[in-house]
Amino acid sequence: MNRGEARELLMQLLFQMEIQHDYSEELKNKWLENIPKTKNQIDYINGIFSKVTENIDTIDTAINNNSNKWQVSRMPKVDLSILRLAVAEILFEEDIPKEVAINEAVNLAKKYSTEEGGKFINGVLSNF
Repeated sequence: MNRGEARELLMQLLFQMEIQHDYSEELKNKWLENIPKTKNQIDYINGIFSKVTENIDTIDTAINNNSNKWQVSRMPKVDLSILRLAVAEILFEEDIPKEVAINEAVNLAKKYSTEEGGKFINGVLSNF
């Protein structure tokens, strides 16, 4: 599993947690326990997960401020999960270039969202 696959796994985890309204470490650990991962992937997943959960209000405010009148409460949960992941990378991960975070988010949207979702995500993230 490479970083792109770890990013995809983390997006799925964030989506699941949003559906369940549970962003606990316990749920994260249970969800990840049977998935083969390397130490680097575990470090990436744990690092971004912590940044999302510790800064979710800041991240959601940033998404709201850059989403052209769309509020996170109205966004499809898949798109919101992708955006939270990408915004955490943009705001809190100096080693991940903004362009990489945007490209990876758009690729996730192409796989899991609608065509419009991918365009929306690209537009929101391009405003950062």
